[in-house]
Amino acid sequence: MEISKDRQREYMRRILIARMSILVRNGFFGLLLMHMKFALDDTAGTAATDGERIFFDPGFLDEISDEELIFVMMHEIMHVALKHTFRTGDRNNYGFNIACDIVVNSNILQAAGMNKRSITLARYGESMHVAPDGSEGCLHTAEEVYEMLPAIMKKKSSGPGSGGGSGSFGGAGNGGGSGGDNPGCAGAAGGFSDDHSRWGMSGDEALEALWDKRIRDAHEASKGRSNIPLGMQRALKELLDPTVDWRTLLNDFIQEEVTDYSFMPPDRRFAENPFFLPDYNETEVTVKDVLFMIDASGSMSDDEITKAYSEIKGAIDQFGGRLEGWLGFFDAAVVTPEPFADETEFRMIRPKGGGGTSFDVIFDYVRTEMSGREIASIIIMTDGLAPFPDEADAMGIPVLWMINNDRVTPPWGGTARI
Repeated sequence: MEISKDRQREYMRRILIARMSILVRNGFFGLLLMHMKFALDDTAGTAATDGERIFFDPGFLDEISDEELIFVMMHEIMHVALKHTFRTGDRNNYGFNIACDIVVNSNILQAAGMNKRSITLARYGESMHVAPDGSEGCLHTAEEVYEMLPAIMKKKSSGPGSGGGSGSFGGAGNGGGSGGDNPGCAGAAGGFSDDHSRWGMSGDEALEALWDKRIRDAHEASKGRSNIPLGMQRALKELLDPTVDWRTLLNDFIQEEVTDYSFMPPDRRFAENPFFLPDYNETEVTVKDVLFMIDASGSMSDDEITKAYSEIKGAIDQFGGRLEGWLGFFDAAVVTPEPFADETEFRMIRPKGGGGTSFDVIFDYVRTEMSGREIASIIIMTDGLAPFPDEADAMGIPVLWMINNDRVTPPWGGTARI
């Protein structure tokens, strides 16, 4: 459909005004929207995002008011902020789309003081926001809501994009129009639905890491001036707040490289002294050659792997960037550990795995593939749900087990809990 230049300018004017309104009302999401590009696409149906752009169907823009446009833009940027666009995995598209929309709309509703007008479009009615168990979606992750859905919605997709790209579904208590042909759960109802079929099309590991940085920066810039909904608070906590005091832990556990004095230049206070004394400088602690291994087996949930990943990022922060080593993942085999010397390099390393668990593979890998490297310590982040190898397999390298529960205690090595 051909759109005149004047109409294109009018659509863009409305979009930019809506973005400015969000920036004034909720600086956090407004700042995130500043990173998005906007495009008109008459195949979008309503709206869509691929993690870099937000697409609007011109016909849909003609149907909605400026205030309703604000909700739609909040809906799209929250999918990106909660990283839904990167997390579908091998889940059924249709079911996961439903779960993501329930979580997003409920978070917008909660941030608006439970004013249901904030998630209602005149033509489509009140949008889905209640999980199948009757609770608000903002209390859960998309994965948790997905697991609540009836089995009919969680059947494996028969091919790419099957199950529909749209997330049209209503939870219990939602108002709005008919649920159409969608299978119901806990009282299905209609509401606004966007196109999720573009998720992952341009999204990659580097883009996800970039959004993590944008989220942290937006939070810092808008601190105290934004009403951040519950789901986003949980995501921020994972990104910002490690639970371990890594400086104390690693100071006690491994040999540090400490530079606390220098003979150049000498201390001039003792210039007349026959002894040549060092000048004491500010202590700098650098921890090097640490091998971090994250359990990415099937027994570890996405949230648990994210938490382990965030703890290592927190360790780098606590050492002011002076923490260097390797990060690898393992299940029944080891994914080649990748080196990092700063936070930027660390954030480029992404989880891989999903099979069974074996700790033996870590030490076999170190013995065969890293024998020429000086490894100061091996830190294994896991649920501990596998047989432990013999201590001799560590070849004298200090091993710290970071266990994410209170049920498992390793028989040897250091132990800490996350």
